[in-house]
Amino acid sequence: MTYALDAAHTRVHWEVLHFGTSTSRGRFDDTSGSLQLNPGAGTGEVSISVATTSVNTGVAPLDSVLRGSYLASVEHPQAYFVASGWRWKAGAPLEVRGELTLRGVSRPLVLRAQRLHCDTHPMLKREVCGADLQGELRRSDFGITDGLPFIGDSVRLLIQVEAIRQDDR
Repeated sequence: MTYALDAAHTRVHWEVLHFGTSTSRGRFDDTSGSLQLNPGAGTGEVSISVATTSVNTGVAPLDSVLRGSYLASVEHPQAYFVASGWRWKAGAPLEVRGELTLRGVSRPLVLRAQRLHCDTHPMLKREVCGADLQGELRRSDFGITDGLPFIGDSVRLLIQVEAIRQDDR
């Protein structure tokens, strides 16, 4: 079954330790992608594209800095996560293994599935699947070293996905 990510209900959030005292949080507001699921076979594919210019911390000057030396948004306007390595247990996904491309650098990334649920949407009258995924990466693996060690190297990703079924029932 093929699903298109619903940009209005899909968010990529991130968290990083700031000066060892607090956690800085932000999100990317512009996402797109697709999802293919076959729970019976224990397979799936996911592709998520994020516009790096859409980084949003709620602090405009910080967003500008992040779009610059951290994300290099002019040179690399998109970040991608593509995965087909799903691990399932009792019909539910446990993790998704794929590759994250950020600033033109691709590295393996494992996302843990917190939940995945599909049901007929009461307003759309179509099947919609929602999932919560999370994982961690080292930003230095992608060439993002500004602010180290004062700003943490470990970045936690929290991804909320809703996708609308595209193929016929």
